[in-house]
Amino acid sequence: MRQTIETRPFADQQPGTSGLRKKVPHFRQPHYVENFVQSIFDSLEGFEGKTLVVGGDGRYFNAETIQTVLKMAAAAGFGRAVVGRGGVLSTPAASALIRALGAFGGIVLSASHNPGGPDGDFGVKYNVGNGGPAPEKITDAIAARTKTIARYHIWQAPDVDLARLGETALGPLTVEIVDPVTNYQRLMEQLFDFAAIRALFAGGFTMRFDAMSAVTGPYAKAILEGALGAAPGTVINAEPLPDFGGHHPDPNLVHARHLYDLAMSKNAPDLCAASDGDGDRNLVIGRDMFVTPSDSLAILAANAHVAPGYAKGIAGVARSMPTSAAADRVAAKLGVGCYETPTGWKFFGNLLDAGLVTICGEESAGTGSSHVREKDGLWAVLLWLNILAVRRQSVADIVREHWATYGRNFYSRHDYEEVDAAGANALMTALRERLPQLKNQRFGALTIREADDFAYHDPVDGSDSKKQGVRLMFEDGSRIVYRLSGTGTAGATLRIYIERYEPDAARHAIDTQAALADLVALSRDIAGVERHTGRAAPSVVT
Repeated sequence: MRQTIETRPFADQQPGTSGLRKKVPHFRQPHYVENFVQSIFDSLEGFEGKTLVVGGDGRYFNAETIQTVLKMAAAAGFGRAVVGRGGVLSTPAASALIRALGAFGGIVLSASHNPGGPDGDFGVKYNVGNGGPAPEKITDAIAARTKTIARYHIWQAPDVDLARLGETALGPLTVEIVDPVTNYQRLMEQLFDFAAIRALFAGGFTMRFDAMSAVTGPYAKAILEGALGAAPGTVINAEPLPDFGGHHPDPNLVHARHLYDLAMSKNAPDLCAASDGDGDRNLVIGRDMFVTPSDSLAILAANAHVAPGYAKGIAGVARSMPTSAAADRVAAKLGVGCYETPTGWKFFGNLLDAGLVTICGEESAGTGSSHVREKDGLWAVLLWLNILAVRRQSVADIVREHWATYGRNFYSRHDYEEVDAAGANALMTALRERLPQLKNQRFGALTIREADDFAYHDPVDGSDSKKQGVRLMFEDGSRIVYRLSGTGTAGATLRIYIERYEPDAARHAIDTQAALADLVALSRDIAGVERHTGRAAPSVVT
């Protein structure tokens, strides 16, 4: 039966750009999950009798939260809920399922690449009918509702068996448990030349894919080792674990250092790759060649046409503002549009829906295309495999040939994680106040040509987003970008992005940090990083 329960607002339930993310103990407070889910439903219209997709990355507290969501969806008036078996759906697979079913929307449970476990991170976000994250008008409405909520509705009934495929009734709601891989694999088979990739593996191509004890494991096992014939053991850490095996499921050069070391060893496979906690990020390393996320985006855009799903070419490319301009040069050569957006995948949604772009990417190892409305880690790896199968070159040769054609964008991101929020905000405020003085200022051989706080006007819906990050653009084409990240759950994360374009192929082999050393030092001095954060060096350099 439907029950209404009185509650009160929680002060810390306002969602950020990636939904609501907090530590698990926060979510385990009485009424905490219920308040936020009810705030989502109260902010939507026209869903009566419609389908809701529900799933998550399998982290701690995932299954319990799904039971709450299903019972509240029944009380709210949804007609059907489709759930991945065991409550598991990767974020891109959830997007694909929403689109395939024509669902009203979906609730995705994940904290992306953040650690899991009883004291780890958890997250809840709402995706709309196009499969992508809710736009700001909805997230703003949800945030406003969390401040005034006084009651929630829930259907009192036993828990649903999430392990059994098929349909069951939860009061007026029909719940269908589906295999989480089936729909996603079918979509990948439509996009890529599986026969060519099978032939690549059959010819001796070797690979190591680390699923990081996270959600991509079942997908990678079924597709790489199953459908494509990669050798058994190609996929490691394939079982999703609630605490990700105690590891940090972020596929970067700190938390996946073992893959880098393997790729640089004498016994290196042809390709090393990984994905993150919820399956939307990727890491690609060839033998003796780490591919930066920015370079990967540009190379995938330049070569997408070799895959059947993109054989007619791409409509355009979009990148987040902090991502390097390497993709811009590809778009210019292809004669297609290139769009620079704020960080956050939802900004790509309008461009994709309008058919203005086909390939999108962020410097934080997120790449995707028009097939879904989320970034997609395994998709990026499969496109790389399709390119390798057609071109029959090594990853290193493809990257070097790309640099020779387009020039190289030396690029690095320096993260200062979990710094004091007050100090980080003071740093950004001081930078913004100094922007007029910084323009045209000279620092040794470097002169700042432009200094601004990035603002974006959406060409599709006309919306405006301001204060998206401070940009210092130099006369030689170099850039320094400062922004605060919204993906953490403790303190603040300051990200500094440093970029230098080098057209001279004779200089492309220089070490990245050496090529950027003067800009790195300048980035810290201009912003007073140590003074504001107390940190003399970044937590992570990628």
